[in-house]
Amino acid sequence: MILETQADSGILHLPIARYCGLMKLLLPFLLSTLLLTACASHEPTHVALNPTLGPVNLHTEVDFPVHVDTIDTREASFVVRFNEKGQAPRLVSTSEPIRPQLAKLFRDGLNKAGYVIDPAAGNSVQFQLNYLLADVTDTTFSFESKTHLVINVLAKNSQQEFTKKYNAYGYLKGPLSPDFATLELDINKLIDKLTTEILNDEELHQFIQR
Repeated sequence: MILETQADSGILHLPIARYCGLMKLLLPFLLSTLLLTACASHEPTHVALNPTLGPVNLHTEVDFPVHVDTIDTREASFVVRFNEKGQAPRLVSTSEPIRPQLAKLFRDGLNKAGYVIDPAAGNSVQFQLNYLLADVTDTTFSFESKTHLVINVLAKNSQQEFTKKYNAYGYLKGPLSPDFATLELDINKLIDKLTTEILNDEELHQFIQR
């Protein structure tokens, strides 16, 4: 059987077997293109963070009152930066503000440590989210992610102040591009690790109870 197709200069005669073979070669390419387009249109635009309270030791047994505050002092709100060669960095923020999540975590942690959260207390502690960023270098066949988290603590009593900077670093490397779930898990684990370190810092607790 001969398949006739109209060209600018006349009639082209293409055997039907050749035509079917050509379509078989083109079909996987067309399907993969459609799939990539669909995936790109449904690519997540935000990361969902959900830090959890780690193990906190009891540091006081006398219901010591303390005023607690948590603020976000970061210069930028995004937490993930995708860097691809030849393209502008893609910046991704959290789906929910992180400050309320950290505030609850620190309040719950101090309660577990034996304190009573009291806005009128003379002794206070302020947790400051200073920096949080996962820097992702994305190439054709692999990715590398470096995360840095900084939380500053400012504690006060009637006579003195206590300040301390806490740092944590995370690192991921893998094939292809990272999915958001992997990045979310890594960032959450880093937050859990550093907040647990802070809430169990004996030096901090000794100052709070002066």
